[in-house]
Amino acid sequence: MPPLLKFKHKLADKLVFKKWRAGVGGRIRLFVSGGAALPEELGYVFMGAGLPIVQGYGLTETSPVITAGSLENNRIGTVGRPIRGVEVRIAADGEIETRGPNIMRGYYKKPAETRAVFTDDGWFKTGDIGELDADGFLRITDRKKELFKTSGGKYIAPQHIEGRIKQSRFVNQVVLVGNMRKFPAALIVPNFEQLRAYAQFKNIPARTPEELCSEPRILDLLQRQVDAQCADLSKYERVKRVALLERELTIEGGELTPTLKIKRRIIDEKYRDVIERLYAEAE
Repeated sequence: MPPLLKFKHKLADKLVFKKWRAGVGGRIRLFVSGGAALPEELGYVFMGAGLPIVQGYGLTETSPVITAGSLENNRIGTVGRPIRGVEVRIAADGEIETRGPNIMRGYYKKPAETRAVFTDDGWFKTGDIGELDADGFLRITDRKKELFKTSGGKYIAPQHIEGRIKQSRFVNQVVLVGNMRKFPAALIVPNFEQLRAYAQFKNIPARTPEELCSEPRILDLLQRQVDAQCADLSKYERVKRVALLERELTIEGGELTPTLKIKRRIIDEKYRDVIERLYAEAE
């Protein structure tokens, strides 16, 4: 570690991280995260604070663990390696397949549904898209059913791109759209607190969510933020248009599941006019 960084870390540990560790009892060895993707920056922050987070992955049908990280092999951004006795492979279309003693025998009295989730050679199809690195660590990139195809025939994994866009401090929520369109676009719920601070700094009079979302300079800011987060993606994956939404997506509003997953079909219907306008303006 470079001397300056080492000094900064020591200072942060004394002023902040020490209090974090005390706040969770002072004896934590590690946290285990599952159920949703852990942003990589959070993984690194907590590791630096002496509170390492390892990720695991599995389904109810896999009893329920397939892979898990460990203190000794904590590769942030992955969900670890397959646990003992369990195998993982990636199908031609990117789907994660697995087999082992943890896999269910089948759905109770549902032979057709059971056949649908197993390959001809007996591997269980998880429904998730992922990749294995050279050392056998698994990275989840999306749900197979959430992939959409552009009009040019390219498949887009929206969660991966949405995760990148949410790294901007100006973004609260984001939903990628673009099924059978020329390019992907994004519906963004901004972080209005950050936008108000930006507007004040730039002498932009907008203050309410409605004013901020309709202000061209704010829209330009969000487009530049998106461009920066997607700069190294393939050309067909880059988000070329954004629209700002004035209110959060919620469970009560029907846009999110109880586990805070996006209901894409509902959002496509609810914001159809916004989406159509986005693509019409791009013609």
